[in-house]
Amino acid sequence: MSAIQILHFFYPFADAKKSDDLLPAGTEDYIHIRIQQKGTWVPLLTVQGMANDYDKKTLVKVFKKKFACNGTAAEHPEYGEVIQLQGDQCKNMCRFS
Repeated sequence: MSAIQILHFFYPFADAKKSDDLLPAGTEDYIHIRIQQKGTWVPLLTVQGMANDYDKKTLVKVFKKKFACNGTAAEHPEYGEVIQLQGDQCKNMCRFS
């Protein structure tokens, strides 16, 4: 006879609260970078989790000039306030300082 054991797992894209015990330490400080394929050939880069201390519109202006792409600061219904950039700018975004 086998026993059934219910395991807890961590799903990183689930809506989680800071008081949740299943979150690893420090996850509320992460910046999430996602690439979404919206159309036929142009991917959309979404940056979520930046502190409210930063002005998102100013950051978008700098990113657009530095990465030579188009972008916007938008209010996403699921992720909150995010930065959206056109193209696969993942490596550029990770190296940005």
